[in-house]
Amino acid sequence: MQVVVLPDRPIEAHGSSGMTLHPLPAPLGDPQRHVVVVELAQGGRIGRHPAVGWQVFVVMSGAGEVAGSDGVRVPITVGEAAVWEPGEQHETTTRDGLVATILESEDAPDLAGFVRRG
Repeated sequence: MQVVVLPDRPIEAHGSSGMTLHPLPAPLGDPQRHVVVVELAQGGRIGRHPAVGWQVFVVMSGAGEVAGSDGVRVPITVGEAAVWEPGEQHETTTRDGLVATILESEDAPDLAGFVRRG
């Protein structure tokens, strides 16, 4: 076993605030798939920007609101994930703070068996 320390990268791009990114090693050495942990402080925001590829935003703790290309804010909490398509404009905000894992890939996620909310 190895224990590694994840780097902390404060992010302010796209008008983001209160955001710290913790990149993880590429899954099984595959540079086409990226996994990061993001911490959003109380009142934090990931500013509106286009998804580079397919993006799955999984809330691990806390709660917030996510929006896609239509700009409509939707509440999201632990046990839920937002999925954005490549190029889709999106953003995330939180009142009380949240931690999420973000998985990015060129491949569309297989959502079969998942219940769509709303």
